Amino acid sequence: MKTNTQSTESQSETQNLSPFRLKQKAKQQAMEEMHIGGPAIFVFIVLFVVAIGIAVILDTKSVPEITIFEIVIPVMLLAFYLMFAIKVARQWEKAVVLRFGHFHGLKGPGFFMIIPIIDSVTIWIDQRVMVTPFSAEKTLTRDTVPVNVDAVLFWVVWDAEKAALEVEDYRMAIAWASQTALREVIGQMSLADILVGRAKMDADLQRIIDERTTPWGITVQSVEIRDVIIPIDLENAMSRQAQAERERQARLILGESEMQISASFAEAAKAYSSNPTALHLRAMNMLFEGMKDKGSLVIVPSSAVDTMNLGGLSGLISLGQSRTGTSSESENK
Repeated sequence: MKTNTQSTESQSETQNLSPFRLKQKAKQQAMEEMHIGGPAIFVFIVLFVVAIGIAVILDTKSVPEITIFEIVIPVMLLAFYLMFAIKVARQWEKAVVLRFGHFHGLKGPGFFMIIPIIDSVTIWIDQRVMVTPFSAEKTLTRDTVPVNVDAVLFWVVWDAEKAALEVEDYRMAIAWASQTALREVIGQMSLADILVGRAKMDADLQRIIDERTTPWGITVQSVEIRDVIIPIDLENAMSRQAQAERERQARLILGESEMQISASFAEAAKAYSSNPTALHLRAMNMLFEGMKDKGSLVIVPSSAVDTMNLGGLSGLISLGQSRTGTSSESENK
C-alpha cells in the first residue's frame, strides 16, 4: 500500500539523521499535525518579545515586580493563546472542528481561529483526488482458477463532514472495501472474461465500491486493473494451446492453398493438352528461367530438343506458311 511505502521511506530517512536533527524533525511533524503554521509562530514571537520589552522598560523605571508580572503575564498568555488559536488550512484541506465533543463546523481553506481547550480540530480532510492501490492474491475465479489481480482506485472526498463522522478511518475503510469488492468480482467471472473484459470489470468495481463509500461522503472516480497474474503451469498450458491453435490454422491455410494450386494446375493441363506447342514453349521457357536465375548454368542434352520435336514442328509451320503464300499469289495472277 502507498501508506506503508511512505512510512518505510520515512523510517529509513530518520535512521540516517543525527539525534539533534531527529528531535527537531519530530517537533516539526508534531507542529504540522497540529497545523501550527508561520502566522501563529510569528504572532507568538512578537508578543513574547513585546512582553520582555515591557518588563525591561518597567524594571528600569523601578516599577514593583508585582506590577510587572501583572502586565507581562497576560501578554505572554495571550501569545500562547493565539499560537494555538490561529490555524491555517491549505487550499485542499477542510478542518473538522468539535466544540465540547460535538460537531461545530468545517473550517478552511485559509485562515481561521478556534478556542483552545473548548474547540478541537480532530481531523484534517484532504479533498484532492487520492490514489489507493489494492490487490487480491490467490483468489478463485468462477472456473476455480487462482489469480492475483492488482488494481488502482481513484477517489475523492466530496463531503468532509461524513468522512469524519460516519467512519473511523476513511482511508483504511476504502482500501478494505476495494479489496473485498475486487475479490467478489473475481469470484463471479471466469478467467477468460477477466483476461478479455477488463473494461467491464473496471466498471463493475467502480459501481460496487462507489455504493459502499457514498454514505461516507466519498465518491469513486475510476478503477483501473493494472495486472492479472495466473499460475505458471496454467500459463504454460495456455501458451501450448495457443501454439496448437496457430499450427492448426496454418495447416488449414496450407491445405486450402494446395487445393487452389491443384485446381490451377488442372486448368493448365487442360489448356496444354489441346495445344502441344504451348507445352513445348513452356518447357523451353522453364529452361530459360532456370538458366537466367542467379547466373546458374543448366546443361541440356541435344536429345531433349529432338524429344520436344520443336525443330520439326517449326519446319512444318514454315512449310505451311510458304505454301499458303504461293497459292495466294497464283490466285491473284
